Amino acid sequence: MLNLKYSFILNLLIMQAKQIKKLYYSIGEVSERTELKQYVLRYWETEFPHLKPNKNSAGNRIYRQNDIENLLEIKKLLHEEKFTIKGAKQYLMAHKKERQVQKSIKKVLPMLSQDELQVLKKLKIGLADLLKSVDQLKD
Repeated sequence: MLNLKYSFILNLLIMQAKQIKKLYYSIGEVSERTELKQYVLRYWETEFPHLKPNKNSAGNRIYRQNDIENLLEIKKLLHEEKFTIKGAKQYLMAHKKERQVQKSIKKVLPMLSQDELQVLKKLKIGLADLLKSVDQLKD
């Protein structure tokens, strides 16, 4: 009975440890997480200028969570949306500001209270209505 209890707690701790985000990931870990071969990761670094992981003192690539998110976005564009590399570069450049805003929002949203979220939702609706009115005036 006691061993079963410890086994459950140990499994719970192992599951929690796997969910903890690290500051840096090796190329092998990133390859595993993104389901991309290591040579693909290295090649994409040459093709996409914003994809530049740092290197540690031994010269090994160390990826941050932001690098992994960029890789997943590139993977989605190339593999799911069927962009060419050139097309993906153009798309990423054209939508650079939009991605920066979305990343900022992801950081801020968890810090907002429910009341602040409600105010933002009302502002969003108001802005959408205003845009519709402006579009109608143009026509």
